[in-house]
Amino acid sequence: MGSTVSKIKRCKIRVTGIVQGVGFRPFIYRLAKENNLTGYVLNDSEGVLIEAQGEKLDEFIRNIRLLAPPASFVSGIATVDLPFKNEETDFVIKPSPQAVERETLISPDLAICADCRREIKDKNDRRYNYAFTNCTNCGPRFSIVRDVPYDRQNTTMQDFIMCGKCRTEYDSPLDRRFHAQPNACADCGPQYRLFGETEIICDDVIAKAHDLIKQGAIVAVKGIGGYHLACDAFNAEAVATLRRRKIREDKPFAVMAANMEAIKKLCSVSSREEKLLTSAVAPIVLLHKSEEYNLAQEVAPHNAYLGVMLAYAPVHCLLLHDDDVFVMTSANLSDEPIVYRDEDVFSHLREIADYKLVHNRIINTRVDDSVVRVFRDRQMIIRRSRGFAPAPVNLGRLKSGISVLACGSELKNTFCLTKHGRAFLSQHIGDLENMAVNDAYRESVQLFKRLFDIKPDLIACDMHPEYFSTKYAKEQNLPLVEVQHHHAHIASVLAEHNLAEKVIGVALDGTGYGADGHIWGGEFMVADLTGYKRVGHFAYMPLPG
Repeated sequence: MGSTVSKIKRCKIRVTGIVQGVGFRPFIYRLAKENNLTGYVLNDSEGVLIEAQGEKLDEFIRNIRLLAPPASFVSGIATVDLPFKNEETDFVIKPSPQAVERETLISPDLAICADCRREIKDKNDRRYNYAFTNCTNCGPRFSIVRDVPYDRQNTTMQDFIMCGKCRTEYDSPLDRRFHAQPNACADCGPQYRLFGETEIICDDVIAKAHDLIKQGAIVAVKGIGGYHLACDAFNAEAVATLRRRKIREDKPFAVMAANMEAIKKLCSVSSREEKLLTSAVAPIVLLHKSEEYNLAQEVAPHNAYLGVMLAYAPVHCLLLHDDDVFVMTSANLSDEPIVYRDEDVFSHLREIADYKLVHNRIINTRVDDSVVRVFRDRQMIIRRSRGFAPAPVNLGRLKSGISVLACGSELKNTFCLTKHGRAFLSQHIGDLENMAVNDAYRESVQLFKRLFDIKPDLIACDMHPEYFSTKYAKEQNLPLVEVQHHHAHIASVLAEHNLAEKVIGVALDGTGYGADGHIWGGEFMVADLTGYKRVGHFAYMPLPG
C-alpha cells in the first residue's frame, strides 16, 4: 500500500475511525465533486471504502484528513493503486454491503449543533419546534444503532419512512442532511406525547410540560439515552419531593440550563469548562458555585460544587426557557439503572414522576450522561458515557494480539473489550447489586460484542468471589485472569499514560478483596501491568459481621 497515486490511475482508499453517522460519505462525495473525480464511496463493516480516479486524486486524499467533518475521527487512511476505468463518468454513493469481519467504529451520540438549534427556534423554518431535529453533525447515534453498517435500516429510525421533503434533503449532496440517517420532520418523524393519569391532549406538549415543571411538578422526560426526572431547581419543595421519592438522601442532583448566561449566574466557569459544556459531548461538568448561587438548598446540599450541563437535545432546548434551570437527574430509583423503555416509565416511575413526556423513537441502548471535571486546566472524566462511549481508546504500545473482555468492578461498573489495539469501553452501567443492573450489563456486553465483532480470547475479573462481574466471568468458559482490586487501579493509571515499566503505586480508593482472602484498603505496591508486590498497607482491623 502507498499514499502516492499516479494522476492517471484509479485508487482504492480505506478510511477507518469514527466515520459512520457523522456525515462522512456526503463529505467524501462533495470533496470528490470539487476535485472532478469519478468513482464511488460506501459504508461497510470496516469503515468507509472509496474508489476514485482523476487528476486531483493526490489533493483529494490529502484533504480527507485535513477537512474531515468535525464529529468524525480518522484513525487511518490506506490506499491501493487500481487500473483506470475509462467508462466511468460520475462519482456516486453506493449502498452498504453486508460483510463478515466488522471494524467500524460507532459514533457517540452528539449534542445538537448550532444550525439545528437555530432551526427549531425559527418560526419560518419547517422544523420550528420539532424536538427530533438533527443533521450529519449532531443527534442520536450509539443510542439508536442496532447493527453495523450505520444505515437507517440498522437503527431504531427504521420505523419512520421519510416524507418527500426529508427524502430530498437526504438525497441532496449539498444539503446538511445528505445521508443523515436519523433525518425526520414533524410530518414523518417521531413525536412526543404527555401523560398524567391519562394522556394530556394539547397543541404543544413540550410547552405544557415546561409549565407543569414551573408549577412544581416532577416530569419524566424521555431524551437521547433514557429518561430524566426534571423539576424546577429554584423550587425547594419540588426538589425536596424529588429527593424523597427517589430515595436519594443527600447525593447532589445535576442541573440543566438553557444557555451559558444562566450557568454563569450560578457558578464560576473557566474557558476550558465552557468549551466542555458547549462541545458535542455536552457532559455534566462539575463547577464551583459562585457567591450569586441561588438554587434550592436541596439541589446540592453541603457541597461547594454543582454538576451542570447545557441543553444538548432539541427537546431540552424547547423545554427550558432562557432563565430556567431544571434539576435533570437520571430517571431511576437509587442504585437502579436509568429507565429507557416506555413501558417501564409507567410502572417503575409511577410513584416518582407526576407526568411523563414520552416519544415513540425506540432507544436501543441506555446511555447515562457523562460527568467531567477540569483540574489544572485538564479534563478529568469521572463518568465516561454519553458523548464518549463507544469511542475506543488506542492502546498504543500496550496492544496485544488477543481480544480480552475485562468485566469491571462491582460499583460504578463499566466493562471493556479489546480488539486490534483498541479498547472499547462501555457506557456507564452502574452498581451491579441488583437484577436490573445485572440485566443491563449482560445486554450491553452482547451489544458491544456484536457491533464490533469481538470474540474474546480471555476474560479478566476482580478476585472477589461474590461480585456479579466475577460470577459472570466464570460463566463464560474462557481462560480467566483474576485481578486484585487495587492492582487494577494502579495498572489503569499505567495504561492511561502508556507505561509498561515498574512503578511505586498507591491505591487509596477504598476496600477490595485481597490475595490473602482479607479485605484490603490503602495499598502501597511496586507494580507493573502484569504483577505487583505488596510493600505496605493499612493495618487490618476486625469488623462486625
